[in-house]
Amino acid sequence: MKQFTSNELRNGWLNFYKERGHVDVGAVSLVSDGSTGVLFNVAGMQPLMPYLLGQKHPLGTRLCNVQGCVRTNDIDSVGDKSHVTFFEMMGSWSLGDYFKEERTKWSYELLTEVYGFDRDHLAATVFAGDENAPRDEEGAQCRINSGFKPENVYYLPAEDNWWGLEYGPCGPDSEMFYIADVPDCGPNCGPGCNCGKYTELGNDVFMQYEKHKDGHLTPLKQKNVDTGWGLERNLAFLNGTKDVYQTDLFAPVIAYIEKEAGCKYEADEKQTRSMRILSDHMRTSVMLIGDEARLTPSNAGAGYVLRRLIRRAVRHGRMLGLKKDNFIKIATIFIDEIYNESYPLLVKQRDFILKELDKEIVRFESTLENGMKEFKKILDEKVKAGEHKIDGKSAFYLYDTFGFPLELTVEMALEEGVSVDEAGFDSAMEEQKKKARENQNFSAKLSADADLFNDLSADITSEFIGYDALTCESSITALASESAIVSVLSEGENGTVIVPETTFYATMGGQKGDIGEIATPSGVFAVVETVKLPENRIGHVGCVTSGSIKVGEKATMSVDSANRMNTCRNHSATHLLQAALQEVLGDQVHQQGSYQDAERTRFDFSHGQAVTKEELAKVEAIVNEKIAQGLGVLTQVMDVEEAKASGAMALFGEKYGDSVRVVSMGDFSKELCGGTHVANTSDIHNFKILAESGVAAGVRRIEAITGANVLAYYAGLEAQLSEAAAIVKSTPANLNDKLKAMMAEIKALQSENESLKSKAAKDALGDVMNQVKEVSGVKLLATSVAGVDMNGLRDLSDQLKAKLGEGVVVLASEQDGKVNLVAMATDGAMAKGAHAGNLIKGIAALVGGGGGGRPNMAQAGGKNPAGISDAIAEVEKVLALQLS
Repeated sequence: MKQFTSNELRNGWLNFYKERGHVDVGAVSLVSDGSTGVLFNVAGMQPLMPYLLGQKHPLGTRLCNVQGCVRTNDIDSVGDKSHVTFFEMMGSWSLGDYFKEERTKWSYELLTEVYGFDRDHLAATVFAGDENAPRDEEGAQCRINSGFKPENVYYLPAEDNWWGLEYGPCGPDSEMFYIADVPDCGPNCGPGCNCGKYTELGNDVFMQYEKHKDGHLTPLKQKNVDTGWGLERNLAFLNGTKDVYQTDLFAPVIAYIEKEAGCKYEADEKQTRSMRILSDHMRTSVMLIGDEARLTPSNAGAGYVLRRLIRRAVRHGRMLGLKKDNFIKIATIFIDEIYNESYPLLVKQRDFILKELDKEIVRFESTLENGMKEFKKILDEKVKAGEHKIDGKSAFYLYDTFGFPLELTVEMALEEGVSVDEAGFDSAMEEQKKKARENQNFSAKLSADADLFNDLSADITSEFIGYDALTCESSITALASESAIVSVLSEGENGTVIVPETTFYATMGGQKGDIGEIATPSGVFAVVETVKLPENRIGHVGCVTSGSIKVGEKATMSVDSANRMNTCRNHSATHLLQAALQEVLGDQVHQQGSYQDAERTRFDFSHGQAVTKEELAKVEAIVNEKIAQGLGVLTQVMDVEEAKASGAMALFGEKYGDSVRVVSMGDFSKELCGGTHVANTSDIHNFKILAESGVAAGVRRIEAITGANVLAYYAGLEAQLSEAAAIVKSTPANLNDKLKAMMAEIKALQSENESLKSKAAKDALGDVMNQVKEVSGVKLLATSVAGVDMNGLRDLSDQLKAKLGEGVVVLASEQDGKVNLVAMATDGAMAKGAHAGNLIKGIAALVGGGGGGRPNMAQAGGKNPAGISDAIAEVEKVLALQLS
């Protein structure tokens, strides 16, 4: 193996592929555009997904790049030798160009000629085949022909060597490994095990099939190759270590921390973990702030992740004795020394990065010390009370008052052996959000109140010009604070902006209004809601985030493109949904209401009964079929009567003007609609119904998602399925059989356990029939037994009652420091006045508890085992009173 610097590795990768006809497409923003349903770009292939799915790439069919990625799903693992939150993927792609022969040949050349691996230490895996697709013999032979030893080519199942989505392009993948000079871990040692002998180097995905909705596969017309190698992992490995923090990507920062903190890397496990977390999180924060998206810390979305990273870094830095100036210096090392050549944008945005970091660190440090004291106080109170969980309200208090992200509180609690009620935190958070929404609505109401704008000139109106554009140049004609018309809004002030022309769609017809930004020469206004105002005006409601804005200023109107596109997907899908419902359920289906935003669509319709699962499946299939057909979406402006005569559906009770917009989707759907839509149904990508319910008499509601939200939904389900399978040591494919077997085993064990407990209880009780007394002509058996739970106590009581024939049975037992009481009375005893429920009430207080029940059977619990003997003695007195 040869040793490389990180720059040499990046450049070597790109040059290798450029020499073979590939074009470097460059990296895209770390912050996702919203089309994939995730906050960040999490894989090198993610930005190229449309082209892998068939769209033509303007730069050709052979592509390569080095793409930065951010993943925080395993942030708790950061602190070991390998996990990081920012990483780089070295990628290359064939879009219907070369396939397995060329791909495997080049991978072997890269491994041996560029990176210096020898043949004896290289292994590869290929798809072993299953009931859906054959064994990848071609891939295996190509690996061997390229230079891999036949005995070092392994066949592994689909969970290891298959790539694909729910449906669409899919195929086998083939991974490459380095074989270490260590003994096998066993007879089945190979790339599929985790013994450490095999280290993954890279992966080639061969997209050669199309998976249809019914599950069957057909050969794909455009066969693609997606190759991905992790830069950090390979850099460490090529330099003789598995610790990425000992590569040149981190080494200068680690050295600086050692010097300033006065500690040695790897000398102390806890300190080393903090050094890694600090280094990683500061690196990712620098990358996100310095990205072309210029991300800044906030309390939502990607900005919240950034805030969490910075604050976690600060906490671990403080544990090492470091302060703000040290954190800023670490950022400058990443900008000026480590990434100055490969990420020149960081150097260009250096001042902005350091300013944003400084602001966030100062903001957090100002409350960190007091917050730590409050955390310690809460912790001490819980421990003193014998509790091992911090309640959700306390965790939210730390978040709301001291800026502690929930994850930080959870991490600190775990370090003290205490858990956190995360569900309780979520409830407290939701309660605050509800109040915030109420306050926001009140604020918007003030800004949008008709009386507030009465004094404006009648010629101050707004025109929406955003059907075909997301940006435009306009000017500010009116401003309002939350209570008055004003001429200036300054930083931090909420208000409403009115302009003569806008690309912002105002909330109407069920479609949520646009969000985005208004920029003037003197300030920036973040638009969080766009509303329709009286007198043909459009209000842009939000807050000044920097500087100030003034009436008369020129303004650049910029709609959030990802939010608009996702809203369009949901709106257009709703049209398809209504047509599909009419096709499946009948023409009596009519819209009763709807709502679409960037996250989901909600459609209310007339129907007298619940829609069956089969009917919902048909509706969903029809909508997805129309999406796949790529129907053109045509919008025409016409006379309202002409529109109705053409067959366009109108919303009952809705008032329309003289001219209306008619939206057609092929020959399948035609509706009167003033909202924004996709250009083609294929832009919706996919559609998934989440729920169907009744909202009023004769009105049903369907909630659904589209596009990237569907992928995120299935990814979540897949993750849950994989996690469930892993828990029971199975695979997703075999999970059903595994669960059936486990349930049968559990049932058998439960039965056996109950039998053993019953026998143990009998043995513990012994022969107690000689303790039977007679009270006013009624036989009474009152005694105690050790270590029997409530179920076991009831079983014993039933058995003793049967032996007794007629009478009253009372049993008490101590288990784990608590008391269980059971009382039973036969029909004959009850006829004479015995009442099990009242009997329990009469003795439960003696064991520090309470309870009751029916005349024939009652039970109770208590906290004072020392009172058991007194309670048993009291039974005779209480029963005597009942019988007197």
